[in-house]
Amino acid sequence: MKRKAVFLFYTVLIFDVYGQETFKPDSVKPQVWAIPTTDNIRLDGKLQETSWTKAKPASSFTQVEPYQEHKANDSTEVRILYDDRYIYVAAFCRDTLGAKSLKAPDLMRDFNWRAHDTFAIVFDGFCDHRNGMSFVTNPYGAQKDYLSFDDTYFDSDWNGLWQVRTSRSDSGWVAEFAIPWKTLRYAKKDVHEMGINFLRLRRESNEISVWSKYPRSYGFSRMEYAGILKGIQPPPPGTNLQVNPYVLFSRHDKDGSSTLNYKIGGEAKWAINPNTVADFTFNTDFAQADADLQVNNITRFSVFFPEKRQFFLENASLFGPGISPNDDLSGGNMIIQPFFSRRIGLDALGNPIPIDAGARTVYRSSKRSIGAMVVRQHAYDTLPVSHFATVRYTENIGKQNRLGVLVTTKSSPGHVNAVTALDGFFRFKQAHSLSVMAMHSGTTEKPNGLAAYGRYFYTTNRFKFWLSESVVTKDFNPEAGFVSRQDVVTTAPGFFWYYRGQKLPYRKLIRSFEPGVASEFYHSITRRELIERSVKITPVWLTLQTGGYIGFSVTPSYQHLSDPFQPLGVYIPAGQFTYTRYALSMGSNASRKVSYILLYESGSYFNGRLDLTDIQLNLSPLPNITLRLRYNDNYFQEVGDQFTTQHVRLYTTQLRLALNPRLQLVGLFQKNTQTHTNAYNVRLSWEYKPLSYVYLVYNSRASTTDPSVREVAQIAKVSFLKQF
Repeated sequence: MKRKAVFLFYTVLIFDVYGQETFKPDSVKPQVWAIPTTDNIRLDGKLQETSWTKAKPASSFTQVEPYQEHKANDSTEVRILYDDRYIYVAAFCRDTLGAKSLKAPDLMRDFNWRAHDTFAIVFDGFCDHRNGMSFVTNPYGAQKDYLSFDDTYFDSDWNGLWQVRTSRSDSGWVAEFAIPWKTLRYAKKDVHEMGINFLRLRRESNEISVWSKYPRSYGFSRMEYAGILKGIQPPPPGTNLQVNPYVLFSRHDKDGSSTLNYKIGGEAKWAINPNTVADFTFNTDFAQADADLQVNNITRFSVFFPEKRQFFLENASLFGPGISPNDDLSGGNMIIQPFFSRRIGLDALGNPIPIDAGARTVYRSSKRSIGAMVVRQHAYDTLPVSHFATVRYTENIGKQNRLGVLVTTKSSPGHVNAVTALDGFFRFKQAHSLSVMAMHSGTTEKPNGLAAYGRYFYTTNRFKFWLSESVVTKDFNPEAGFVSRQDVVTTAPGFFWYYRGQKLPYRKLIRSFEPGVASEFYHSITRRELIERSVKITPVWLTLQTGGYIGFSVTPSYQHLSDPFQPLGVYIPAGQFTYTRYALSMGSNASRKVSYILLYESGSYFNGRLDLTDIQLNLSPLPNITLRLRYNDNYFQEVGDQFTTQHVRLYTTQLRLALNPRLQLVGLFQKNTQTHTNAYNVRLSWEYKPLSYVYLVYNSRASTTDPSVREVAQIAKVSFLKQF
C-alpha cells in the first residue's frame, strides 16, 4: 500500500511539472455593457432597430481550439440590450467564406453542438463562479440549453423559455436572442452585473473561440473564467408562474382488442423568487419523449438508459449525484446513482406506469442548494401504488468545494426502501478534483446495504489522470436509484496524454495524439477474490483537424464467473477465462453531409471468439433532412457451453424532416434479431408558440416470428404554456 501511495505521489508530481499550459482566471476580467432599449425589438436576426447600433460590442475573441489564446481567425461581435421583460443578445459571426461555409446537419432541439456552427451564451446570475445557465443556437435557429454546476454536473435536457432567430449572408450569420428575465436566475435585488461568457464554433475550420478565455482542458461552463455583464437592471421579482395543461387522445391495440382513452393533465412552474422554483405535475404524461434506442449488451454491467422525460430533467444534477463514465470514457465504467428518476413511472422493460401527481421545489443560492421531490405512482397491473420522495441539501464550502446529503425513499403498502447518502466535491487548485460519497440502504425485512466511492481527477492541457475506488455490498438496494454492479470492490486507474507538439506529423491533418490506458479491477466482497480485470491500452488515438478521429486499442481481460452468464442468449458456464480483444475506432467530420462512425472489435471472448461491428452512417443533404442508419452485429464463434456460433444483429433507422426548428417529423425503426422484434416510433411535433406543442405519435412493436403478437398505440396530444 505504501508503494502504491509513493507511486501515485510521484506520478501526479511528474504530471504537475509537465502538464502545464493551463492558467488561472484573469484578475481583471473583460466587461460588456448592456444598454436599456425602448424599441419594439422584432426578433428576426436582422438587427434593424436603432438600439443595436448604440450598444458597444464585445469582441476580441481568442481561440480555445486549436491554438489556445491565439486571436480568432474570424471575428465575432456581441451586443446586449434589455427592457423590463427581456434581455436581448445579438451575435454577428463573421465568416470569410460567407453562408456557403456554414454547417448545420440538423434542426433538432438540443443538437450536438460540436457538429454545427455554434454560438453560445452562459450566464452566472449569482456571480458565485459555480452556477451556469447556457443558451445555444446554430445558423438556422435550432435551440439548445442546459444548466451546469462547477462545470461538473449538467442538466443537459433542461428546456427554458426563450427565443432566437437567425439570418445568413455572404458576410457570415447573425443570431438574435430574446431571453425573459423570468427565465434567468439571479439574486433577489440590487442586481447590476452578472458573470457572462460567449463561445463560437466555426465548424469549417473546427475553431472554438471565446470572449473570456479559459484553458483548453476546461469547459465553457467553468464560470470562474467568465467575464462580467454590467449595466443591467433586472425587474424586481414579481409573479412568475407558468402553467402547461394538456389534453391527450389515444388508441391502443393489443392482442386483438382495441382501447380508446383520453387524458387531461398538466404541469405548473412557480418561480417563488429568483432563488426558489416549485414544479407541480398532475396526471403526468410523457408521450412526446424520445423512444429509447435499443442496446445489445455483451458485458456484465446493467444497461443505463438516460432520462428523457421533461418533468424529471430540470435540476436533475442536483438530485442525481453519483458516478458514471465521462463522455471521454475516463473514470471507469462503474455507475452508482442513489437516485435515478427512471425508476419512477417506468417498469423494468421501460414501459410506462401512470403517475398521478408530483411536486418538486428547488432553492439555489451562492451558498447552498436545497431540493425536495415527491411523486405518487399509480397502481398498475400487479404493481401496487407507490410513493417516491427525495430530499437534497448541498452547502458550498469556500470557492469550489461542496458537501451534501441526499435521502430517497420508495414506499408501498407493507414495504419501505430508503437510501441515505453523504457526498462531497473538492477542487484543489485548478487541475485537481475529488468526488466522494458514502451510502446506506435499508429495506423492510431485508438486510441493510452499504456503498461508497471516491474519484480523483487531475486534468491539464497535456494530461488527464484518474483514480476511482468504489465499494458496493451485495445487500445495497437503491430501489429509487441505479447501481451497475453489486458485491464488488472496484479500482479503476487510468490516464490520457494529449500531445500537440512540433514533432506531431501531418499537422495539417492531425490535431493531437492522445494515447492512454484505462484499467479496471473488480474484487468480490463475499468471495474475497478477483472476479474481473481489464486493461484497455490505446497506443494510437488521433484527433483530426476536422473533428474526426482514428483509434486502436488492445484490452486483455480476465473473468471469474461464479454463476453462468448469458450475453444475448449465449450460455457461458461458470469458470475462469482469460482473453484479449482488439478494437478499431474511426469517425469522420460530423458536420459534413455524409459522415460516419465505425467501431470494429475482434479477438477472443471467454472460451470462444466474438467479432463486433457497429457502423453509424449520417446523411444530411439539407439541415431540414437527416437520415441516420446504424448496424450493430455481434458474431459469436464457438462461445459458451454449447460452442455457439451465431449472429445477433440490431438495425436502427432514424429519419428527421424539419420545415423549421419548430415543426418536425421524426421516424425511428429498430429491428432486433435477438428479441425477434420490429419497433416503430413516429412523432410529428409542432411548437406553435414557445414551449407549447401539438404532438401526433404512432408506436408499434411486433414479433418477427409470430404475426399475431403486435402492439400499436396512436396518440394525439396538445399542450399550451401560459406565463403569468
